[in-house]
Amino acid sequence: MTPLDWVDEGQLALQQAVDALTVDAVTEPSALPGWTRGHLLTHLARNADALVNLLTWARTGIPTPMYASPDQRVTDVEAGAGRPLAEQQAYVGESAARFRKAVEALSPDAWSATVVSGQGRDIPASEVPWLRAREVWIHLVDLRVGVGMDALPPDFAWALVRDVAGWMSARIAPGIGAELSADGHDTVVLGTPAPGVTVTGPPYALAAWLTGRSGTDELYVTGELPEIPRWL
Repeated sequence: MTPLDWVDEGQLALQQAVDALTVDAVTEPSALPGWTRGHLLTHLARNADALVNLLTWARTGIPTPMYASPDQRVTDVEAGAGRPLAEQQAYVGESAARFRKAVEALSPDAWSATVVSGQGRDIPASEVPWLRAREVWIHLVDLRVGVGMDALPPDFAWALVRDVAGWMSARIAPGIGAELSADGHDTVVLGTPAPGVTVTGPPYALAAWLTGRSGTDELYVTGELPEIPRWL
């Protein structure tokens, strides 16, 4: 599957979960500290629109950052968190449709255009669908609607392991790390592991540990488990 396939599959699962919420559910806590489900739903919808900005940048060549200012993301989430459920449901669906329309509007050449991510990295526009897939699936779990990390498509979960391990490897002290492995997948190196330090398990469990969504109960560890930084 491609990142766009993961976006479509994740968005469908997200919309089904959101449409099944009760009226009071938006004011209840999500799995993210200090955020209700309303905060998280607003963030998910705003993220779709922010990524549309990057796709517009790639299509037109006119710099269009994800957010107009560093404070806009937080301000928008706080402003939208208290909206009623029906508005939240509509915003999640409508923003996803805008993202899909922006994807379809890009020419083959535009996918190689350079844009700037929310973390200030220069990236090709072709990376934007991955950013959206990551956002949708992880925050679907964070909504606390009965969907766990084990719902992640296995290939997506392994791609997430590679992504997060790569990000962390630049932030771990030399000589610290582990080899990460799962049946049917190549080994991913986290940091600079000493010989014999391995962490093995299903892709979703490795992804859950790396992203801070669970511990190591479903993982088999040999050697000293490295202390990993908080992801994003």
